[in-house]
Amino acid sequence: MWRQPTERSVAETSTDRLQEFLQYARNAVDGVLASWCDRVQKEIPGPVGAAIAYSLGAPGKRLRPALVMAVYGELGGENEATELAAAVEVIHTYSLVHDDLPCMDDDDLRRGRPTTHRRFGVPTATEAGFRMVPLAARVLSASAVSLGLARRTLSAIGREIFQAAGASGMIGGQVLDLEAEGQQLAADAVTNIHRRKTGALITASAVIGALAAGAAEDRVAAVRAYGRDVGFAFQVVDDVLDATATSEELGKTAGKDARQQKATFATVYGNDEALAQARACAGRAVGHLAAVGINSKLLAGLAEFVVSRRS
Repeated sequence: MWRQPTERSVAETSTDRLQEFLQYARNAVDGVLASWCDRVQKEIPGPVGAAIAYSLGAPGKRLRPALVMAVYGELGGENEATELAAAVEVIHTYSLVHDDLPCMDDDDLRRGRPTTHRRFGVPTATEAGFRMVPLAARVLSASAVSLGLARRTLSAIGREIFQAAGASGMIGGQVLDLEAEGQQLAADAVTNIHRRKTGALITASAVIGALAAGAAEDRVAAVRAYGRDVGFAFQVVDDVLDATATSEELGKTAGKDARQQKATFATVYGNDEALAQARACAGRAVGHLAAVGINSKLLAGLAEFVVSRRS
């Protein structure tokens, strides 16, 4: 389990410690995912199993699992929450595989390589995405055993993850996103799409870390508010990066929002104002934690990372 080092040179900054944590989280989660991919390819031989492994093996920021691990550790969790974090990444990856399909956003590039349907074909990618949902449940169940979670805690965590992935979260947000193409939406309508399509799973990532740590209700509520603001800020920054960064920087196709006439905060407010609102949102996120006595440099650093990233 990652711990904040107790001694550091004066020259070393909080940014260094944040990057150290993010690298640790990526490596740990990637190791868990690789183990599960080995199992999946034995259980599902052929292209579908290979497509699942290809999708889960793609390099990524692993922000959502990092949030699980950070909140769990900062709120008193004493074990290794990597498998719990990996369950969230499986759900996130499923959503990316389906989001890239021709019937959705029709993208060719994801995480620096061909999208799953470009590599394996649309039918295989579609099935692989569907099969990742029960896989996430298996990973979640295994994590509950390793963490010694009570059944009611596991149930609460399961509700958080799968509600975030469903019609009230990612799927509903995706429907609204597709329906909004070519329309000029007001800011509150774009906010609703962002909070559901992207923000719901980021919020759930923070909340399940708190639930697994056995946090009190007021702290869980504060973490939920933190995750809600961080998730929204993440998507607003994504809007701006799509308009300003290159495909090489992003690892996915840049400029896609404009070509598909997506409703984004960048089109509603312009890039500079959108970024200013994202930064304000990240600041509010940290304020929610401070209000209940959670003064975590790590969680504050993650909020700052969301708004300062370039990919």
